[in-house]
Amino acid sequence: MIYSRIIGTGSYLPARVLTNYDLEKMVDTSHDWIFTRSGIVERHFAADGELTSDLALHASRKAIEAAGIQADEIDMIIVATTSPEMEFPSTACILQDKLGIKNGGPAFDMQAVCGGFVYALNTADLYIRGGQAKTVLVVGAEVLSRLLDWNDRTTCVLFGDGAGAVVLRASGEPGIVAAKLHADGQHRDLLKADPKIAMDGKAVFKFAVNVLSSVVDELLEDQKMSGSDIDWMVPHQANIRIIEATTKKLGLDMANVVVTVANHGNTSAASIPLALDTAVRDGRIKAGQNIVMEAIGGGFTWGAVLIKW
Repeated sequence: MIYSRIIGTGSYLPARVLTNYDLEKMVDTSHDWIFTRSGIVERHFAADGELTSDLALHASRKAIEAAGIQADEIDMIIVATTSPEMEFPSTACILQDKLGIKNGGPAFDMQAVCGGFVYALNTADLYIRGGQAKTVLVVGAEVLSRLLDWNDRTTCVLFGDGAGAVVLRASGEPGIVAAKLHADGQHRDLLKADPKIAMDGKAVFKFAVNVLSSVVDELLEDQKMSGSDIDWMVPHQANIRIIEATTKKLGLDMANVVVTVANHGNTSAASIPLALDTAVRDGRIKAGQNIVMEAIGGGFTWGAVLIKW
């Protein structure tokens, strides 16, 4: 039986930091208003000329180094992004070139907004299980700062830029155990970018809490597991209130949830791999533990992945 295991993680945040106090000078808002509604204290913005593929490159190099492999061992690249630097070629193809990979392996982008990393991870796992790839680089990379409407104080304070990456490798031992993915396009107008980000916050919150808890329940039920079997949940870092409400509905303890939203803001497809890399590198996530990742994005798209670390 072929499985896929994460053998390396990496992340990157641009150097420019905007705190809530900085935003007070730019928008009709306050630190207290932002923090009480989202849990966000600061976020990172890409520098002028810093591209989505540049963020992806930094995170990928760290993941490749952590995996202890050479870049040309990667035979597939999937980049989850909703903020590519151009319509085409894909960010994945640009990243492949910047990494110096010349083996002709497939490279493509995946668009499921904040659910993108979960979608991409599941896709990579299926390619490995099907024998079509052995070593896959999966990246979530976003420059959402260029999609913000600075006249909409309810959304422009929530988002940030960043990238996270993992290296998946074929293995005889379980790594990615299972995944559940869903979408419901009838809600597409509740959260969209046309071309700037717009959101019905209350509607998104209600929908998110319901489907995020249900998809994790669905995943655990299929595996004949319960919440007590989960060592860590690594959720999409959209909003601390969504994370807390979902955690409570699942009967989990916040002590077992990786939370980075205060320092990263909502980085869309990058948020889960950013949080994952943080917890791996600080030693919280250890071999043998059960990890659940869950996310929801505009569309709506949502899903969850169960991993044996």
